[in-house]
Amino acid sequence: MPVITPRLRLRRPTGRSAFAPRTATRDRLSNLTARRDDPGNLRARYYLPEGLEGPAPLVVVLHGCTQDAAVYDHGSGWSTLADRHGFALLFPEQQRANNPMLCFNWFSGEDTRRGRGEAASIRAMIDAMGTVHSIDPERIFVTGLSAGGAMASVMLAAYPETFAAGAILAGVAYGCAEGVGEAFECMAGRGVSDPADLAAHVRSASKHHGPWPRVQIWQGSADRTVLPANADSIVGQWTELHGRRGAPDRVDSVEGYPRRAWLGDGGEPLVEHYSITGMDHGVPLAGGGEAPLGAAGAHMLDVGLSSTARIAAFFGVAPEEEQARQASSRPRPEPAAKPSRARKAPAAGPQAVIEKALRAAGLMR
Repeated sequence: MPVITPRLRLRRPTGRSAFAPRTATRDRLSNLTARRDDPGNLRARYYLPEGLEGPAPLVVVLHGCTQDAAVYDHGSGWSTLADRHGFALLFPEQQRANNPMLCFNWFSGEDTRRGRGEAASIRAMIDAMGTVHSIDPERIFVTGLSAGGAMASVMLAAYPETFAAGAILAGVAYGCAEGVGEAFECMAGRGVSDPADLAAHVRSASKHHGPWPRVQIWQGSADRTVLPANADSIVGQWTELHGRRGAPDRVDSVEGYPRRAWLGDGGEPLVEHYSITGMDHGVPLAGGGEAPLGAAGAHMLDVGLSSTARIAAFFGVAPEEEQARQASSRPRPEPAAKPSRARKAPAAGPQAVIEKALRAAGLMR
């Protein structure tokens, strides 16, 4: 997540490397060329369904390390869902000049403060989207995976007035780390964990005093890259901000996976947490059924539950199907990626060179 992903020896559902061939990806995105401030030197890409009427909702989607915008869209299925339900997508994209592993620099003070670096670039892209399509300022959302999930935390903290809601997948709480060393400690679950302290970080990030964005958290229980304790820290941070600290108001399951929710006065979920039992580091997908969404691959894990669809429903940009609205007690499918003690075969090609260099630097085991 910071400069590198600390362990690249993860089992993957398709057996492919994280450095999957670019030719395997369907690129549906366009370049956002509108003039804008770009202190973080990020690329901007976007997607508009044909015939989209405005003002439209906007979902900002942040990819993980070793990925780019098109790879993340192809795997997660966001543009397919946008076609079905009608909303705009913005995909900020990291460049190797900023981070050789294409991670957003969520641990750098130069990139995580309001008005500075990558955070400011992403905020400027949102304004620039208004030059290509009419955007509803009351329906802007942000989501991301891993380093992108951590940067989603940054955006929710630095620009809380911009976003109605956010969703963080295998990410970390805002303020957990500053610098590479602290980033690894944070990912290992040894960062700041006190809800009051974490909430104070968000409150000090801007002059905003509420109301606060609603937040949904996704975490694999067997994640060895960003440990599950980080999801609890994010829950603590945002329930504290919403004044809902303590036991959840609702505990149930969806497709057999545990879900907790802290509700507002009107019964709407302010903070929601999904724990995907047995899943490693990645995006939960549901590849079956009549309308599959996304494509399994590196860090895209078919566990029988689509996080993309559930996030869109949480945002209110895509209606939930009736069966998804009901808490399900049906047996869940066997997770596609389980923890394994088996040794991985030595990497070959470019990945071997990268892993050798990382081990030599003491950044990989």
